[in-house]
Amino acid sequence: MAKTVTTRLDEGYVKKIDEMAARKGIDRSALLRSFFLCALKEYTVRDSLENYRKGITTLWEAAQTCNLSLWEMIQEVKREHIHTSYDLKEFKKDLRVLNG
Repeated sequence: MAKTVTTRLDEGYVKKIDEMAARKGIDRSALLRSFFLCALKEYTVRDSLENYRKGITTLWEAAQTCNLSLWEMIQEVKREHIHTSYDLKEFKKDLRVLNG
């Protein structure tokens, strides 16, 4: 079930949002929902990449958190130039997760 969330914005931002929504032919709520979901996904990916970089999560766990395939997560790691050692212990842990 959807819930209503409110926030306060300066008039200048509201004007820009309304102008963009009008150009796209959608209402303010639809545009803000689109912004929020895009930002939430981006933040989740960044947070998961940081946890992967620190060794808190495996690559597979990071991908699951982001609702990405393993290959998509590998592309994110490459894009961010993250270099980390992937040892046998992590590989075995990923295999256990994949096998249930």
